[in-house]
Amino acid sequence: MLLTIIPKLPMRDKSASKQFYIQGLGFSEMGDYGDYLLLKKEAIELHLFEFTDLNPFENDGQVYIRTTEIEALYQDLIDRKIPIHPNGPLENKPWGQKEFSLLDPDHNLLTFGENL
Repeated sequence: MLLTIIPKLPMRDKSASKQFYIQGLGFSEMGDYGDYLLLKKEAIELHLFEFTDLNPFENDGQVYIRTTEIEALYQDLIDRKIPIHPNGPLENKPWGQKEFSLLDPDHNLLTFGENL
């Protein structure tokens, strides 16, 4: 009966989050409810909630996003100057995934992975 999972991530500044996810990553806005933002790209939906007191360096928010054509996605993000996490370049992992990671403005870790 379970259908999907929708991560809810903290954000300090809605306009910075919108710029990152919409302009940077190509998400579209599904809804803006003041302190709650709904975003979507293809089959991925993310919800962001306002947390103005968040210390981004103490934020442990993480999302793992399965994808296809990961090399093209990676190159597209690099071409658009989206910073890749210093410890998360595109590479094959021992658990059978090709992955890379990046941080959003609030240091939520977004890891993208494709089956090898």
